[in-house]
Amino acid sequence: MAHIFIAAAHKSSGKTTISVGLAGALTRRGTIVQSFKKGPDYIDPMWLARASKRPCYNLDFNTMNHGEITGLFAREISGADLGLIESNKGLFDGVDLEGSDSNAALAKLLGSPVVLVIDTTGTTRGIAPLLRGYQIFDPEIEIAGVILNKVGGPRHEGKLRAAVEHYTDIPVLGAVGRNDEISINERHLGLTTPNEIAELEQRLAGLYDTIASSVNIDQMLEIAQQGRPFSVPTDGRNPAPHLDSTLDVKIAIARDSAFTYYYPDDFEALRRAGAELVFFDALSDSQLPDADGLFIGGGFPETHMQALSANVSLRHDIRNKIENGMPAYAECGGLMYLCKSLSWNGETFDMVGAVDGDAIMCERPQGRGYSRLKATDDHPWLVGKTSTDVESVPAHEFHFARIENLPDATRYAFQILRGQGVDGKSDGIIQGNLLAGFCHMRNSATNRWADDFVEFVRRFKKAGLVNSQ
Repeated sequence: MAHIFIAAAHKSSGKTTISVGLAGALTRRGTIVQSFKKGPDYIDPMWLARASKRPCYNLDFNTMNHGEITGLFAREISGADLGLIESNKGLFDGVDLEGSDSNAALAKLLGSPVVLVIDTTGTTRGIAPLLRGYQIFDPEIEIAGVILNKVGGPRHEGKLRAAVEHYTDIPVLGAVGRNDEISINERHLGLTTPNEIAELEQRLAGLYDTIASSVNIDQMLEIAQQGRPFSVPTDGRNPAPHLDSTLDVKIAIARDSAFTYYYPDDFEALRRAGAELVFFDALSDSQLPDADGLFIGGGFPETHMQALSANVSLRHDIRNKIENGMPAYAECGGLMYLCKSLSWNGETFDMVGAVDGDAIMCERPQGRGYSRLKATDDHPWLVGKTSTDVESVPAHEFHFARIENLPDATRYAFQILRGQGVDGKSDGIIQGNLLAGFCHMRNSATNRWADDFVEFVRRFKKAGLVNSQ
Protein backbone atom coordinates (compact mmCIF):
# COMPACT_ATOMS: atom_id res chain seq x y z
CA MET A 1 0.00 0.00 0.00
CA ALA A 2 2.46 2.61 -1.17
CA HIS A 3 1.19 6.17 -1.00
CA ILE A 4 2.45 9.70 -1.49
CA PHE A 5 1.15 13.21 -0.80
CA ILE A 6 1.56 15.85 -3.52
CA ALA A 7 1.54 19.34 -1.98
CA ALA A 8 2.78 22.85 -2.73
CA ALA A 9 3.81 26.08 -1.03
CA HIS A 10 0.69 27.88 -2.23
CA LYS A 11 -2.31 27.48 -4.51
CA SER A 12 -1.94 27.76 -8.28
CA SER A 13 1.54 26.21 -8.13
CA GLY A 14 0.57 23.64 -10.74
CA LYS A 15 0.20 20.72 -8.33
CA THR A 16 -3.01 19.53 -10.01
CA THR A 17 -1.31 19.46 -13.40
CA ILE A 18 1.62 17.54 -11.91
CA SER A 19 -0.66 15.18 -9.96
CA VAL A 20 -2.81 14.44 -12.99
CA GLY A 21 0.31 13.94 -15.09
CA LEU A 22 1.78 11.52 -12.56
CA ALA A 23 -1.48 9.57 -12.26
CA GLY A 24 -1.81 9.32 -16.04
CA ALA A 25 1.83 8.46 -16.73
CA LEU A 26 1.76 5.72 -14.10
CA THR A 27 -1.60 4.34 -15.20
CA ARG A 28 -0.41 4.25 -18.79
CA ARG A 29 2.48 2.00 -17.83
CA GLY A 30 0.24 -0.40 -15.91
CA THR A 31 0.38 0.94 -12.34
CA ILE A 32 -2.99 0.95 -10.57
CA VAL A 33 -3.28 4.44 -9.08
CA GLN A 34 -5.95 5.31 -6.53
CA SER A 35 -6.23 9.08 -6.25
CA PHE A 36 -7.53 11.24 -3.42
CA LYS A 37 -8.12 14.97 -3.02
CA LYS A 38 -7.86 16.83 0.26
CA GLY A 39 -10.88 19.00 1.00
CA PRO A 40 -14.30 19.46 -0.60
CA ASP A 41 -13.11 20.00 -4.19
CA TYR A 42 -15.11 18.59 -7.12
CA ILE A 43 -13.11 19.65 -10.18
CA ASP A 44 -9.62 18.39 -9.36
CA PRO A 45 -11.04 14.90 -8.65
CA MET A 46 -12.57 14.85 -12.15
CA TRP A 47 -9.10 15.27 -13.63
CA LEU A 48 -7.51 12.73 -11.30
CA ALA A 49 -10.27 10.20 -12.00
CA ARG A 50 -9.85 10.71 -15.74
CA ALA A 51 -6.10 10.14 -15.49
CA SER A 52 -6.23 7.09 -13.20
CA LYS A 53 -9.39 5.58 -14.74
CA ARG A 54 -10.78 5.15 -11.20
CA PRO A 55 -13.01 7.36 -9.03
CA CYS A 56 -11.15 9.93 -6.96
CA TYR A 57 -12.20 10.26 -3.32
CA ASN A 58 -12.18 13.39 -1.14
CA LEU A 59 -10.59 13.38 2.31
CA ASP A 60 -12.06 16.30 4.25
CA PHE A 61 -11.62 17.17 7.92
CA ASN A 62 -14.74 19.35 7.80
CA THR A 63 -17.15 16.53 7.04
CA MET A 64 -15.24 13.43 8.18
CA ASN A 65 -13.70 12.34 11.47
CA HIS A 66 -10.24 10.81 11.56
CA GLY A 67 -11.59 7.27 11.55
CA GLU A 68 -13.71 7.94 8.48
CA ILE A 69 -10.74 9.44 6.65
CA THR A 70 -8.36 6.57 7.40
CA GLY A 71 -11.10 4.00 6.80
CA LEU A 72 -12.01 5.36 3.38
CA PHE A 73 -8.35 5.70 2.48
CA ALA A 74 -7.51 2.13 3.52
CA ARG A 75 -10.52 0.65 1.72
CA GLU A 76 -9.83 2.38 -1.56
CA ILE A 77 -6.05 1.84 -1.76
CA SER A 78 -6.41 -1.85 -0.90
CA GLY A 79 -6.79 -2.76 -4.56
CA ALA A 80 -4.22 -0.32 -5.94
CA ASP A 81 -0.47 -0.19 -6.40
CA LEU A 82 -0.19 3.44 -5.35
CA GLY A 83 -2.28 5.92 -3.38
CA LEU A 84 -1.78 9.47 -4.65
CA ILE A 85 -3.18 12.28 -2.49
CA GLU A 86 -3.33 15.83 -3.85
CA SER A 87 -3.43 18.69 -1.36
CA ASN A 88 -5.52 21.83 -1.60
CA LYS A 89 -3.71 25.16 -1.42
CA GLY A 90 -0.37 25.03 0.42
CA LEU A 91 1.03 22.27 2.63
CA PHE A 92 0.40 24.15 5.88
CA ASP A 93 -2.77 25.98 4.83
CA GLY A 94 -6.08 25.40 6.59
CA VAL A 95 -8.78 27.16 8.56
CA ASP A 96 -7.47 26.29 12.03
CA LEU A 97 -4.58 28.46 13.27
CA GLU A 98 -3.06 25.41 14.95
CA GLY A 99 -3.17 23.48 11.67
CA SER A 100 -5.49 20.66 12.75
CA ASP A 101 -7.27 20.72 9.36
CA SER A 102 -4.24 21.49 7.18
CA ASN A 103 -2.75 19.40 4.42
CA ALA A 104 0.18 18.70 6.73
CA ALA A 105 -2.24 17.30 9.33
CA LEU A 106 -3.71 14.96 6.71
CA ALA A 107 -0.25 13.83 5.60
CA LYS A 108 0.61 13.04 9.23
CA LEU A 109 -2.70 11.25 9.82
CA LEU A 110 -2.08 9.01 6.81
CA GLY A 111 1.66 8.70 7.35
CA SER A 112 2.30 9.80 3.78
CA PRO A 113 5.66 11.10 2.55
CA VAL A 114 5.26 14.56 1.00
CA VAL A 115 6.47 15.72 -2.39
CA LEU A 116 6.40 19.49 -2.81
CA VAL A 117 5.59 21.03 -6.19
CA ILE A 118 7.28 24.44 -6.24
CA ASP A 119 6.35 27.18 -8.70
CA THR A 120 9.85 28.40 -9.52
CA THR A 121 8.79 31.47 -11.50
CA GLY A 122 11.20 34.29 -10.62
CA THR A 123 13.12 32.11 -8.13
CA THR A 124 16.65 30.72 -8.07
CA ARG A 125 18.66 30.49 -4.81
CA GLY A 126 15.57 31.59 -2.89
CA ILE A 127 14.09 28.12 -3.20
CA ALA A 128 16.51 26.90 -0.51
CA PRO A 129 15.23 28.96 2.46
CA LEU A 130 11.68 28.19 1.38
CA LEU A 131 12.33 24.46 1.58
CA ARG A 132 14.39 24.77 4.79
CA GLY A 133 11.58 26.75 6.37
CA TYR A 134 9.03 24.10 5.46
CA GLN A 135 11.24 21.42 7.00
CA ILE A 136 11.74 23.37 10.22
CA PHE A 137 8.13 24.51 10.60
CA ASP A 138 6.90 20.97 11.35
CA PRO A 139 9.68 18.36 11.73
CA GLU A 140 7.05 15.59 11.91
CA ILE A 141 6.34 16.10 8.21
CA GLU A 142 8.60 14.13 5.92
CA ILE A 143 9.29 16.27 2.87
CA ALA A 144 10.68 13.43 0.81
CA GLY A 145 11.15 15.17 -2.53
CA VAL A 146 10.57 18.29 -4.59
CA ILE A 147 9.39 18.77 -8.16
CA LEU A 148 10.47 22.04 -9.74
CA ASN A 149 7.59 23.44 -11.78
CA LYS A 150 7.35 26.22 -14.39
CA VAL A 151 11.11 26.15 -14.90
CA GLY A 152 12.39 28.76 -17.38
CA GLY A 153 14.98 26.59 -19.13
CA PRO A 154 18.17 24.52 -18.58
CA ARG A 155 20.12 27.41 -17.03
CA HIS A 156 17.30 28.19 -14.61
CA GLU A 157 16.95 24.51 -13.75
CA GLY A 158 20.69 24.21 -13.05
CA LYS A 159 20.61 27.10 -10.57
CA LEU A 160 17.58 25.67 -8.80
CA ARG A 161 19.02 22.18 -8.52
CA ALA A 162 22.33 23.55 -7.22
CA ALA A 163 20.59 25.56 -4.50
CA VAL A 164 18.40 22.68 -3.37
CA GLU A 165 21.27 20.19 -3.35
CA HIS A 166 23.70 22.54 -1.57
CA TYR A 167 21.40 23.79 1.20
CA THR A 168 18.97 20.91 1.78
CA ASP A 169 18.82 17.13 1.89
CA ILE A 170 15.63 17.02 -0.20
CA PRO A 171 16.02 15.13 -3.47
CA VAL A 172 14.92 16.89 -6.65
CA LEU A 173 12.58 14.40 -8.34
CA GLY A 174 12.15 16.37 -11.54
CA ALA A 175 11.86 19.69 -13.31
CA VAL A 176 8.89 20.61 -15.50
CA GLY A 177 9.23 23.55 -17.86
CA ARG A 178 6.68 26.25 -18.57
CA ASN A 179 4.26 24.90 -21.13
CA ASP A 180 0.78 26.26 -21.79
CA GLU A 181 -0.05 23.12 -23.77
CA ILE A 182 -0.08 20.95 -20.64
CA SER A 183 -1.47 23.39 -18.06
CA ILE A 184 -5.04 23.19 -16.78
CA ASN A 185 -6.58 26.65 -16.98
CA GLU A 186 -8.63 28.37 -14.27
CA ARG A 187 -11.88 30.32 -14.46
CA HIS A 188 -14.61 31.63 -12.16
CA LEU A 189 -15.21 28.40 -10.23
CA GLY A 190 -11.65 27.08 -10.29
CA LEU A 191 -10.10 24.84 -12.90
CA THR A 192 -11.83 24.05 -16.14
CA THR A 193 -13.35 20.57 -16.23
CA PRO A 194 -12.14 17.79 -18.55
CA ASN A 195 -15.23 17.94 -20.78
CA GLU A 196 -14.55 21.61 -21.54
CA ILE A 197 -11.13 20.95 -23.12
CA ALA A 198 -10.87 20.63 -26.89
CA GLU A 199 -8.84 17.62 -28.04
CA LEU A 200 -8.71 16.40 -24.45
CA GLU A 201 -7.05 13.03 -25.03
CA GLN A 202 -4.32 14.62 -27.12
CA ARG A 203 -3.69 17.23 -24.42
CA LEU A 204 -3.59 14.58 -21.70
CA ALA A 205 -1.24 12.40 -23.70
CA GLY A 206 1.11 15.36 -24.03
CA LEU A 207 0.94 15.96 -20.29
CA TYR A 208 1.68 12.31 -19.50
CA ASP A 209 4.63 12.35 -21.91
CA THR A 210 6.00 15.50 -20.30
CA ILE A 211 5.77 14.16 -16.76
CA ALA A 212 7.23 10.79 -17.74
CA SER A 213 10.26 12.50 -19.28
CA SER A 214 10.65 15.25 -16.67
CA VAL A 215 10.09 13.44 -13.36
CA ASN A 216 11.98 10.47 -11.94
CA ILE A 217 8.85 8.38 -11.42
CA ASP A 218 10.76 5.30 -10.25
CA GLN A 219 12.40 7.32 -7.48
CA MET A 220 9.02 8.72 -6.52
CA LEU A 221 7.60 5.19 -6.29
CA GLU A 222 10.48 4.20 -4.00
CA ILE A 223 9.60 7.13 -1.74
CA ALA A 224 5.95 6.09 -1.76
CA GLN A 225 6.95 2.72 -0.29
CA GLN A 226 7.76 4.61 2.92
CA GLY A 227 4.05 5.36 3.44
CA ARG A 228 2.45 3.93 6.57
CA PRO A 229 0.81 0.54 5.95
CA PHE A 230 -2.94 0.26 6.48
CA SER A 231 -5.27 -2.64 7.16
CA VAL A 232 -8.61 -2.69 5.39
CA PRO A 233 -11.38 -1.87 7.92
CA THR A 234 -13.78 -4.69 8.73
CA ASP A 235 -16.87 -2.50 8.96
CA GLY A 236 -18.87 -4.45 6.39
CA ARG A 237 -18.76 -1.73 3.76
CA ASN A 238 -18.15 -2.80 0.20
CA PRO A 239 -15.89 -0.34 -1.66
CA ALA A 240 -17.38 -1.58 -4.95
CA PRO A 241 -21.16 -1.22 -4.51
CA HIS A 242 -23.37 -3.27 -6.80
CA LEU A 243 -26.99 -3.32 -7.83
CA ASP A 244 -29.09 -6.12 -6.37
CA SER A 245 -32.63 -6.95 -5.27
CA THR A 246 -32.36 -4.76 -2.14
CA LEU A 247 -32.59 -1.59 -4.26
CA ASP A 248 -36.26 -0.73 -3.81
CA VAL A 249 -36.39 2.90 -5.01
CA LYS A 250 -35.10 4.65 -8.10
CA ILE A 251 -33.48 8.07 -7.99
CA ALA A 252 -32.94 10.02 -11.21
CA ILE A 253 -29.66 11.99 -11.16
CA ALA A 254 -28.63 14.72 -13.61
CA ARG A 255 -25.12 13.86 -14.77
CA ASP A 256 -23.78 15.74 -17.77
CA SER A 257 -21.50 18.66 -18.60
CA ALA A 258 -23.80 21.10 -16.78
CA PHE A 259 -24.15 19.08 -13.55
CA THR A 260 -20.92 17.43 -12.45
CA TYR A 261 -20.54 18.05 -8.71
CA TYR A 262 -20.99 14.68 -7.03
CA TYR A 263 -18.94 12.64 -4.55
CA PRO A 264 -18.50 9.00 -5.64
CA ASP A 265 -18.91 7.81 -2.05
CA ASP A 266 -22.24 9.67 -1.85
CA PHE A 267 -23.41 7.61 -4.82
CA GLU A 268 -22.22 4.51 -2.95
CA ALA A 269 -24.09 5.65 0.18
CA LEU A 270 -27.30 6.14 -1.83
CA ARG A 271 -26.96 2.61 -3.19
CA ARG A 272 -26.26 1.16 0.27
CA ALA A 273 -29.43 2.91 1.46
CA GLY A 274 -31.40 1.03 -1.21
CA ALA A 275 -31.50 3.38 -4.19
CA GLU A 276 -30.94 2.43 -7.80
CA LEU A 277 -29.31 5.42 -9.48
CA VAL A 278 -30.63 6.28 -12.93
CA PHE A 279 -28.61 8.98 -14.66
CA PHE A 280 -29.96 11.42 -17.23
CA ASP A 281 -28.64 14.28 -19.36
CA ALA A 282 -30.36 17.61 -18.66
CA LEU A 283 -29.07 19.00 -21.96
CA SER A 284 -30.45 16.35 -24.28
CA ASP A 285 -32.96 13.99 -22.62
CA SER A 286 -36.55 14.98 -23.32
CA GLN A 287 -37.93 13.66 -20.02
CA LEU A 288 -36.86 12.17 -16.72
CA PRO A 289 -36.25 8.44 -16.59
CA ASP A 290 -38.68 6.30 -14.62
CA ALA A 291 -37.85 7.17 -11.01
CA ASP A 292 -39.28 7.72 -7.53
CA GLY A 293 -37.05 10.67 -6.63
CA LEU A 294 -34.75 13.27 -8.17
CA PHE A 295 -31.25 14.55 -7.31
CA ILE A 296 -29.56 17.42 -9.17
CA GLY A 297 -26.08 18.30 -7.95
CA GLY A 298 -23.96 21.35 -8.55
CA GLY A 299 -22.04 22.30 -11.64
CA PHE A 300 -22.13 24.98 -14.30
CA PRO A 301 -25.69 25.70 -15.42
CA GLU A 302 -24.62 29.27 -16.24
CA THR A 303 -22.24 28.12 -18.99
CA HIS A 304 -24.97 25.87 -20.43
CA MET A 305 -28.03 27.99 -19.71
CA GLN A 306 -29.06 28.43 -23.33
CA ALA A 307 -29.01 24.68 -23.97
CA LEU A 308 -30.74 23.93 -20.66
CA SER A 309 -33.44 26.45 -21.46
CA ALA A 310 -33.87 25.10 -24.99
CA ASN A 311 -34.69 21.64 -23.61
CA VAL A 312 -38.26 22.73 -22.90
CA SER A 313 -39.76 19.24 -22.68
CA LEU A 314 -37.43 18.16 -19.88
CA ARG A 315 -37.89 21.42 -17.97
CA HIS A 316 -41.66 20.99 -18.08
CA ASP A 317 -41.42 17.31 -17.12
CA ILE A 318 -39.26 18.09 -14.08
CA ARG A 319 -41.54 20.91 -12.97
CA ASN A 320 -44.68 18.80 -13.38
CA LYS A 321 -43.22 15.89 -11.44
CA ILE A 322 -42.03 18.09 -8.58
CA GLU A 323 -45.38 19.88 -8.44
CA ASN A 324 -47.10 16.48 -8.34
CA GLY A 325 -45.11 15.48 -5.27
CA MET A 326 -41.91 13.79 -6.46
CA PRO A 327 -39.30 14.00 -3.68
CA ALA A 328 -36.34 15.98 -4.98
CA TYR A 329 -33.05 17.34 -3.74
CA ALA A 330 -30.86 19.96 -5.45
CA GLU A 331 -27.53 21.57 -4.57
CA CYS A 332 -26.20 24.92 -5.82
CA GLY A 333 -26.22 24.59 -9.62
CA GLY A 334 -29.21 22.28 -9.28
CA LEU A 335 -31.01 24.98 -7.28
CA MET A 336 -30.21 27.56 -9.98
CA TYR A 337 -31.59 25.26 -12.69
CA LEU A 338 -34.82 24.72 -10.74
CA CYS A 339 -35.46 28.47 -10.41
CA LYS A 340 -37.75 30.38 -12.78
CA SER A 341 -34.83 31.98 -14.63
CA LEU A 342 -31.05 32.25 -14.69
CA SER A 343 -29.22 35.47 -15.59
CA TRP A 344 -25.53 35.86 -16.45
CA ASN A 345 -23.47 38.28 -18.55
CA GLY A 346 -26.50 40.34 -19.49
CA GLU A 347 -28.56 37.39 -20.68
CA THR A 348 -31.55 35.72 -19.03
CA PHE A 349 -33.01 32.31 -19.86
CA ASP A 350 -36.03 30.44 -18.56
CA MET A 351 -35.27 27.52 -16.27
CA VAL A 352 -37.49 24.84 -14.69
CA GLY A 353 -39.62 27.05 -12.45
CA ALA A 354 -40.01 24.58 -9.58
CA VAL A 355 -38.41 27.14 -7.22
CA ASP A 356 -40.32 30.42 -7.05
CA GLY A 357 -37.26 32.65 -7.46
CA ASP A 358 -34.70 33.86 -10.00
CA ALA A 359 -31.00 32.97 -10.03
CA ILE A 360 -28.60 35.84 -10.72
CA MET A 361 -24.90 35.28 -11.39
CA CYS A 362 -22.63 37.93 -9.82
CA GLU A 363 -19.06 39.03 -10.49
CA ARG A 364 -17.84 37.99 -7.04
CA PRO A 365 -18.55 34.91 -4.88
CA GLN A 366 -21.74 35.22 -2.85
CA GLY A 367 -20.85 32.29 -0.61
CA ARG A 368 -17.50 30.58 -0.27
CA GLY A 369 -15.92 28.14 2.18
CA TYR A 370 -16.99 25.77 4.90
CA SER A 371 -20.51 26.21 6.22
CA ARG A 372 -22.45 24.79 9.12
CA LEU A 373 -26.20 24.22 9.12
CA LYS A 374 -28.85 23.51 11.73
CA ALA A 375 -32.00 21.69 10.66
CA THR A 376 -35.30 23.47 11.21
CA ASP A 377 -38.55 21.78 12.17
CA ASP A 378 -39.66 22.25 8.55
CA HIS A 379 -36.93 19.93 7.24
CA PRO A 380 -38.88 17.36 5.19
CA TRP A 381 -36.52 14.42 5.70
CA LEU A 382 -36.62 14.31 9.49
CA VAL A 383 -38.93 11.32 9.74
CA GLY A 384 -39.52 10.55 13.40
CA LYS A 385 -37.08 13.28 14.44
CA THR A 386 -37.22 16.93 15.39
CA SER A 387 -34.64 19.60 14.69
CA THR A 388 -33.34 19.23 18.25
CA ASP A 389 -32.38 15.62 17.52
CA VAL A 390 -30.06 16.63 14.68
CA GLU A 391 -26.61 18.01 15.36
CA SER A 392 -25.30 20.87 13.26
CA VAL A 393 -24.47 19.74 9.74
CA PRO A 394 -21.05 20.45 8.19
CA ALA A 395 -21.21 21.49 4.54
CA HIS A 396 -19.43 23.56 1.92
CA GLU A 397 -20.45 26.30 -0.50
CA PHE A 398 -18.86 28.14 -3.42
CA HIS A 399 -21.30 30.08 -5.55
CA PHE A 400 -21.35 33.30 -7.52
CA ALA A 401 -25.14 33.22 -7.70
CA ARG A 402 -27.84 34.66 -5.50
CA ILE A 403 -31.57 34.01 -5.55
CA GLU A 404 -33.94 36.95 -5.92
CA ASN A 405 -37.74 37.38 -5.77
CA LEU A 406 -38.42 34.54 -3.34
CA PRO A 407 -41.79 34.87 -1.57
CA ASP A 408 -41.67 36.21 1.97
CA ALA A 409 -43.29 33.00 3.19
CA THR A 410 -40.54 30.75 1.80
CA ARG A 411 -39.77 27.86 4.15
CA TYR A 412 -36.23 26.60 4.75
CA ALA A 413 -34.78 23.29 5.88
CA PHE A 414 -31.70 24.83 7.49
CA GLN A 415 -30.66 27.72 9.66
CA ILE A 416 -27.19 29.03 8.75
CA LEU A 417 -24.77 28.84 11.68
CA ARG A 418 -21.77 29.60 9.49
CA GLY A 419 -21.70 30.65 5.85
CA GLN A 420 -24.12 32.37 3.51
CA GLY A 421 -26.61 29.88 2.08
CA VAL A 422 -29.54 31.59 0.36
CA ASP A 423 -29.68 34.79 2.38
CA GLY A 424 -27.08 34.59 5.17
CA LYS A 425 -29.67 33.22 7.58
CA SER A 426 -31.20 30.19 5.88
CA ASP A 427 -30.57 27.54 3.25
CA GLY A 428 -32.49 24.66 1.77
CA ILE A 429 -35.58 26.13 0.12
CA ILE A 430 -38.62 23.90 0.63
CA GLN A 431 -41.36 23.74 -1.98
CA GLY A 432 -43.55 20.69 -1.68
CA ASN A 433 -41.25 17.67 -1.45
CA LEU A 434 -38.33 19.59 -2.94
CA LEU A 435 -35.34 20.69 -0.86
CA ALA A 436 -32.92 22.94 -2.78
CA GLY A 437 -30.00 24.93 -1.34
CA PHE A 438 -26.60 26.39 -2.10
CA CYS A 439 -24.63 24.29 0.40
CA HIS A 440 -23.10 20.99 -0.70
CA MET A 441 -23.50 18.10 1.72
CA ARG A 442 -21.36 15.01 2.13
CA ASN A 443 -22.70 11.74 3.52
CA SER A 444 -20.76 11.05 6.72
CA ALA A 445 -21.17 9.99 10.34
CA THR A 446 -22.35 13.49 11.25
CA ASN A 447 -24.70 13.89 8.28
CA ARG A 448 -26.25 10.75 6.83
CA TRP A 449 -28.16 12.72 4.23
CA ALA A 450 -28.16 9.85 1.73
CA ASP A 451 -29.96 7.55 4.19
CA ASP A 452 -32.42 10.29 5.11
CA PHE A 453 -33.20 11.22 1.51
CA VAL A 454 -33.63 7.62 0.35
CA GLU A 455 -35.94 6.92 3.28
CA PHE A 456 -37.92 10.07 2.42
CA VAL A 457 -38.32 8.85 -1.17
CA ARG A 458 -39.20 5.35 0.03
CA ARG A 459 -41.87 6.66 2.39
CA PHE A 460 -43.67 8.50 -0.41
CA LYS A 461 -43.35 5.56 -2.79
CA LYS A 462 -44.85 3.12 -0.28
CA ALA A 463 -47.68 5.48 0.54
CA GLY A 464 -48.43 6.00 -3.15
CA LEU A 465 -48.48 9.76 -2.59
CA VAL A 466 -46.55 10.76 -5.71
CA ASN A 467 -48.19 11.33 -9.07
CA SER A 468 -45.33 10.81 -11.53
CA GLN A 469 -47.35 11.82 -14.59
